[in-house]
Amino acid sequence: MARVPLLQLSDISLTFGGDPVFDDLFLVIQPGDRVALVGRNGSGKSTLLKVMGGLVEPDRGEVVPGPGVNVGYMEQDPDMSGFATLGDFAIHGLEPSDLYKVERAGEGLKFDPARPVETASGGERRRAALARLMAEAPDLMLLDEPTNHLDIEAIAWLESELKSTRAGFVLISHDRAFLRELTRATLWIDRGSVKRQEKGFDAFEAWRDSTWEEEDTARHKLNRKIKAEARWAVEGISARRKRNMGRVRALQDLRAERASQIKRQGAAAMALDAGPKSGRKVLEAVGISKSYGGKVILEPFSLKVQRGDRIAFVGPNGVGKTTLLKILIGEVAPDTGTVNMGTNLELAVFDQARSKLDPNASLWDSLTSDPDMRVSGKADQVMVRGTPKHVVGYLKEFLFDEAQARAPVRSLSGGEKARLLLARIMARQSNVLVLDEPTNDLDVETLDLLQDLLGQYDGTVLLVSHDRDFLDRVAVTTIAMEGDGKATVYAGGWSDYQTQRGPREVEERTDPERKSATVAPKPAKAPKTGLSFTEKHRLEALPAEIERLEAEMVKLQELLSDPDLYSREPVKFRKATEALTARQAKLDAAEEEWLTLEEKAEA
Repeated sequence: MARVPLLQLSDISLTFGGDPVFDDLFLVIQPGDRVALVGRNGSGKSTLLKVMGGLVEPDRGEVVPGPGVNVGYMEQDPDMSGFATLGDFAIHGLEPSDLYKVERAGEGLKFDPARPVETASGGERRRAALARLMAEAPDLMLLDEPTNHLDIEAIAWLESELKSTRAGFVLISHDRAFLRELTRATLWIDRGSVKRQEKGFDAFEAWRDSTWEEEDTARHKLNRKIKAEARWAVEGISARRKRNMGRVRALQDLRAERASQIKRQGAAAMALDAGPKSGRKVLEAVGISKSYGGKVILEPFSLKVQRGDRIAFVGPNGVGKTTLLKILIGEVAPDTGTVNMGTNLELAVFDQARSKLDPNASLWDSLTSDPDMRVSGKADQVMVRGTPKHVVGYLKEFLFDEAQARAPVRSLSGGEKARLLLARIMARQSNVLVLDEPTNDLDVETLDLLQDLLGQYDGTVLLVSHDRDFLDRVAVTTIAMEGDGKATVYAGGWSDYQTQRGPREVEERTDPERKSATVAPKPAKAPKTGLSFTEKHRLEALPAEIERLEAEMVKLQELLSDPDLYSREPVKFRKATEALTARQAKLDAAEEEWLTLEEKAEA
């Protein structure tokens, strides 16, 4: 017996007055479907979810829920006008017998039902909307970035709830670990086309890369055919009085086919320049502590950060991660203890509140008003890692089009605001990156690029994140803040911390002196045998890094082989020589690291 679909979309077209967002879209969501909805920022994921939820009317086509099917949509920015508290909003429309579900969801998602709406943050409002949806228990849930503003504990609760639900759901999220755990099918929005694969998100990247490879092969064959036909058209004129007009028309059709193909959006041209090296000691905190209003945020804690460390700070929302980070970089004074900064430090800070972005300023002004980016006497240029660039040209490198340059920041999506802030940070040289929740709202491709850049970055990284996959890929040391002011240092990323935390907690309960820690040489903390998750990832990445360095050295050697280069362009000769020396040092270090990890893996 055929199943009755939860939702059907038939012949959907939507333009918003410009190029089609979707055209000729047919889509069916079946009972029990657990679908990841993926695509680049701005591709139309949220719009499609709103069409499915009946919040946006298409220009053409029908959206038909199944008979008796309830469709629930989690609002990104819920309208709470008319409600006094978050709890009033969350229980609105529920039967009295279901009110306990809101209380249960509130505990899992960590929102206070008594919080007045007028003083609630955007994150608290979203958590209330999510609690309301979970309590309503619709047949189909449409979830747009439900993990934003949730800490890892709340994400784990939501993950468990969605695993056990019998409802179908379509899910947009930047959290790859969340998507991998929950989804069994994938909808991919790419240039107005929606493709479906009956596999979860774990298989998405292989599917995407295979699709693009087939597309590139087909485009290459089309270009070759056009060249051959064009050559025939030109060369055949002298050999024939009358051309074969059918073939000429076929050539025109081929060219029209190529012109109609929509070019893939490339990755953002992000880059990091560590600039001059910092001293070996980046900072040393000794006995620092902090309390607010009688609440202990941090007990006396000591930490030494050395050049090249990649340190992640994890823990529940409100536990004090950002406060500790600000104490370490000198933005907040500790109640006790001292923080001694190293020499030659150049910090770049990405703050989770995006406070450095004026919502009423244009993208253009957001860049040109930055003192570190301003080019004297040139209002249309910005300084990017020592080189002047046109404002629009630099914005295009971060996937903004020319029309957006004069648009206000408030018109941007969350992912676009994150890219704009990254553009500001990456324009300057830095040797210490401070990243407070940088992954929120970024698409998969931009996340991949960011983590690759951090892997190649010569400086030091201090990172706060709730993205477990990102933590595993980037962090080599994790500082866990689990409440009551205690901060504990673990080797490795999130998975390594989870593996180690049980024995460590017992050890600390029996040894109260272990309340401070030092980020000392990492091998002292690593397991004696085998590789940690982070080390395995590093071992897999090193061959490509070594190959890249070797290729760059070959190009530099070819440049320096010109006997007249020194006399003709002495500055270029000097820079090429310095670059070759630097890459040789990196290559030696990478080869040594590979040998060390390979020996450890064999052990």
